[in-house]
Amino acid sequence: MTDTPAPSALWPAPPADGPVRATVTVPGSKSVTNRALVLAALSAEPGWVRRPLRSRDSQLMADSLRAMGVGIEETVSSSSAGDSETGEAWRIIPAALHGPATVDVGNAGTVMRFLPPVATLAAGDIRFDGDPRSYERPLGEVINALRTLGARIDDDGRGALPLTVHGGGALEGGTVEIDASNSSQFVSALLLSAPRFNQGVEVRHVGGNLPSMPHIRMTVEMLRAAGAQVDTPESGGEKNVWRVTPGALLGRDMVVEPDLSNAQPFMAAALITGGTVTIPDWPRRTTQPGDALRAIFTEMGGSCELTDAGLVFTGTGKIHGIDVDLGDVGELTPGVAAVAALADSESVLRGVQHLRMHETDRLAALTAEINGLGGEVTETADGLHIRPRPLRGGTFHTYDDHRMATAGAVIGLAVPGVMIENVATTAKTLPDFPRMWAEMLSGAGA
Repeated sequence: MTDTPAPSALWPAPPADGPVRATVTVPGSKSVTNRALVLAALSAEPGWVRRPLRSRDSQLMADSLRAMGVGIEETVSSSSAGDSETGEAWRIIPAALHGPATVDVGNAGTVMRFLPPVATLAAGDIRFDGDPRSYERPLGEVINALRTLGARIDDDGRGALPLTVHGGGALEGGTVEIDASNSSQFVSALLLSAPRFNQGVEVRHVGGNLPSMPHIRMTVEMLRAAGAQVDTPESGGEKNVWRVTPGALLGRDMVVEPDLSNAQPFMAAALITGGTVTIPDWPRRTTQPGDALRAIFTEMGGSCELTDAGLVFTGTGKIHGIDVDLGDVGELTPGVAAVAALADSESVLRGVQHLRMHETDRLAALTAEINGLGGEVTETADGLHIRPRPLRGGTFHTYDDHRMATAGAVIGLAVPGVMIENVATTAKTLPDFPRMWAEMLSGAGA
């Protein structure tokens, strides 16, 4: 990897001097990688995770599982399917989970929420800590749910990090009610470990609108692929109720899809410059929220085609405003907002009030940073109202949020003089982003 600027450095977002024409290979999905690691660690036999994302979030997940006794061997291996495909692969060797151990969650929502249920299955104390921002992110619903299911957790009444799970080597499980309106990860966290609970689990969401449903569907599909029995609303069960039957998980050979949400800035570059970007290995069927980019960016002025080479996305250089509910795909909001700030008409982004509790308050951050460049963005109760205005250069703060950094880079394509503060935060899910961005603009990726 090339050197990434230090957090204190300002990175000049390079403007595009013409239509972008490039092929960009996007690293593996963080969401798939971290779910695959958890399921493999809880399986009854070794398994493989192929083409994993190697980033801060996935490394935190792997290191945390290692701390609890799981074996993870990183290697380059051929596919078990007998073809010539090779690439990076992690062999996961399950073991009896144990403490004492300390888990550093960084600011990774998947780590801070998916692993406390795993820790209840360990013999011994597992302490969870992380970045200062992680203390502010909602976790109380997971903590309270685990206590209802029989866990002993010490959080000094905070309902947040830091905390200690006093693992007893097993968890009784059963039925629990939670309000997951702040994050679908609360549901996924309980489902992923549920096959190992004595009674499995029945999770009932009792709050308001449940965001990011594609991520719950991803969890369910991956559980079923590992041999778990899961009943869902989509399979004829009650609305907002998920049931997982106790049973052994199978060691599987999992190939991680490209992270479609991380394709967003590169597709945006084609849309803004009137160019063409090809994303190899775009799946024809997927539960990833990023697949919605095809429809969103087409409505905003582009066109796309799934080919043998991957997804080919083409822009005209004209960008239209959009009125869209992003509740299921909230992680796309920063990139959509960046493009909308350059459009020829107003945009309304709805259904994303939960973004106030992400890596940062993304609605407040987007409003402040786009307006700081001369834009006109107004927060609404559940999203943003964006009125395009001529933008100027200036510092674009990231708030240690990877998607804020890529949003700033997108604006910088059309606005000279945009300086990104702490572009290094993109390493959370998109390692070496500055190099990938430069190669795209130079055509080196074509």
